[in-house]
Amino acid sequence: MTDSVIYPQIVSNPEESQPQKWIRRLVWKIAIATLLLMAIGSATRVMNAGLACPDWPLCYGQLVPTQQMNLQVFLEWFHRLDAALIGFSTIALALLSWWYRQELPKWLPWASTFALGLIIFQGVLGGLTVTELLRFDIVTAHLGAALLFFSTLIVIGCSLLPYKGTASAGKFLPWIGLTASVLIYLQSLLGGLVGSRWALHQCFFGYQLCTVMNAHIIAVVPATLGTIAVVVLARYTPALHPMLRQLANFSALLVVLQVVLGIATFRLHLQVETLTVTHQSVGAALLGILVAFTVLAFRDKQTA
Repeated sequence: MTDSVIYPQIVSNPEESQPQKWIRRLVWKIAIATLLLMAIGSATRVMNAGLACPDWPLCYGQLVPTQQMNLQVFLEWFHRLDAALIGFSTIALALLSWWYRQELPKWLPWASTFALGLIIFQGVLGGLTVTELLRFDIVTAHLGAALLFFSTLIVIGCSLLPYKGTASAGKFLPWIGLTASVLIYLQSLLGGLVGSRWALHQCFFGYQLCTVMNAHIIAVVPATLGTIAVVVLARYTPALHPMLRQLANFSALLVVLQVVLGIATFRLHLQVETLTVTHQSVGAALLGILVAFTVLAFRDKQTA
């Protein structure tokens, strides 16, 4: 038995239709743009640029506010621009999925419609974020919807991959991956709540909202342990698909980096904006990696 049989790689599927290839590529492009959007959104918040454009959906009543343009206005304006491009791309994704539904998996049009519903909801929350003057619950919900939309794209993209598993993931590895993904998602929401309420500053300088900050710190433990469980089980699972092993190894690097960034952010009291933005972006990337691992692990299980 050759290595190519024991460790099959992701290969082209001759039965895959051309529309499916188009849609898969579009999904991954939207996912990358969404990760970028969340990073820009984080930068907008830490730079106090959330209300740099006082109106919505325009900015100072213009598509491009050239006269008022500065760093803060640019961040908020570019955040909206990226969001609009993602919105139109998701509309195209849904339309293509329904137009070519006869040549696509039956679940894909419905999944694309769900993604479209999420991005519409996200747009409404984005508008409310401005009109309600950065109300913390709306800001946190805005982040939560973005992470859910991002995760949905990862699920769709990984489900469309021409992936041939090794039937080695077993019963528990997919569920451990799912648990770790949920824990990272919840931890990211807590981080968003800390940021939207400026809980770290409030606690350090006014001894308020320390409960919110401490909840985020405590929640690091289960989220980290969940990711470590994925890494350890993947490491000691024989004949695991190389992509699953690579995703597990990458999640190990990201969780270590995330903990280090979190400690540095805490020690520096959020005074270094780039550090804070990187911390939140790495968290989103870690969520995406774990979701991808989970989807492929479930697909691997189905080949058993």
